[in-house]
Amino acid sequence: MLGSFRVARRTSLLQAIRRQSTTSARTLAPVPGLDLSETKLRRAIFYVPCSEERKIQKSLHSPADCIMYDLEDGVSLNRKSLARSLVAGALSGPQTRELGVRINSIGSGLEADDLAAILRCARLDVIMIPKVETPGDVHYVTSLVDRLAPESKVKIIAGIETALGVVNIRDIALADKRVDALLFAAEDYCADTGITRTKGRQELYFARSVVATTAHAYKLQAIDMVTMDFRDMDVLREESREGAEMGFTGKQVIHPAQVDVVQECFAPSSETVAKAWRIVDGYQKHYTLGKGAFDLDGKAIDMPVVKWAYRVLHRAELAGVDGTKIGD
Repeated sequence: MLGSFRVARRTSLLQAIRRQSTTSARTLAPVPGLDLSETKLRRAIFYVPCSEERKIQKSLHSPADCIMYDLEDGVSLNRKSLARSLVAGALSGPQTRELGVRINSIGSGLEADDLAAILRCARLDVIMIPKVETPGDVHYVTSLVDRLAPESKVKIIAGIETALGVVNIRDIALADKRVDALLFAAEDYCADTGITRTKGRQELYFARSVVATTAHAYKLQAIDMVTMDFRDMDVLREESREGAEMGFTGKQVIHPAQVDVVQECFAPSSETVAKAWRIVDGYQKHYTLGKGAFDLDGKAIDMPVVKWAYRVLHRAELAGVDGTKIGD
């Protein structure tokens, strides 16, 4: 292994990767087309009903990557006004994690009041728009952001929850540069299409694949469906691992007990990190020998696999996985 690369490993993976883009440091083998633009994880998006002050207070101590205060499905119609009054307080607390709000869907007649209540809150990081079916749904929100909070850096998560949303997903993804993630909601999708849910989830495979693939095509995060059986950790773990294997970068959660399992499943395991390091080390070594593809444990390693390894290590460092900053 190259001595300079070993030093880089001991300092910081991200520092080492950034060095690859500089002209003054070519001791590291280049990785053409490597995209490590992701700077913040959303492994668990934890919905907190904003009509219940007790749950809001408990959310301040949640380890979830993203706390999503809910004004939509988690709040009954006769408590929407109360929820709006409480959400401002929730968005002014001491939280250091990403804070967002799920507003009511465009066309519900409730969305304008939701946006008026939240857009002037300084700690609003992201808005989740449910049931997005056309780019116009995104444009409605971003136009109000521009008018009411023109200095805001708020991001948008677009919820894909209907057949029309799936059909229009490319245009939704490209609707505005502030769209940061695509999210799949299984229960609303089933209600819209008449699909019957099964334990095997095969009836949802197409729609989930479309959401994950489109998100990656446009450099967005992909957020998977809720596990409704929130007391069954085995089902939650199975669904989370499946979602990660499909390319989702995170998952929605509705109960505090789900957060740790989801965040573990959407971070690389220590075994995966160790494998990625071996691939990166092997690439560095064989690059100096003038070789492209190389053999590792009887398997051919070429550039796509090397890119995968770098992305694993990047995501591992963001997640704080042990083994990211190891020496020899």
